[in-house]
Amino acid sequence: MSRKPKAKVSARVRSQPDRRIAPRKEVTPITVSYITSLSDFTKIARNCEIVEASATGLLLLIRREDLIPTSLRKTLSLDLLLGENIFMHLEDMNLEISGCIARTQLLGKKGFHVAVDYSADAPEYWRECLMDLLPIPGELE
Repeated sequence: MSRKPKAKVSARVRSQPDRRIAPRKEVTPITVSYITSLSDFTKIARNCEIVEASATGLLLLIRREDLIPTSLRKTLSLDLLLGENIFMHLEDMNLEISGCIARTQLLGKKGFHVAVDYSADAPEYWRECLMDLLPIPGELE
């Protein structure tokens, strides 16, 4: 009986536990009309999409051309937005959601993934209901 060699795991990966608290649900892309900073009320992006949702937050896809400040369009990182309190408007649902930008990731030519955690004052039952209401891919076809 031969044993397969164990795959090497770097110390960095081992030291960073998975921080995800709630499982994500892939959703039919929902358009977010705009994202606005709560600190100075400047618009950050327009016409981005919610691509995944969980009971703790949303994952957005923002294309580079949908970023409003030109300084953000020219950068390879949106890390300066980390911790920014924002609100966003979901046109299709006539709903405004507030939250905090928790993570950003460059996706190359596609744009950026931006993870938004719901505000602390958003009730847990409301977050779970919203997640259930968002359509899964193929549900609306």
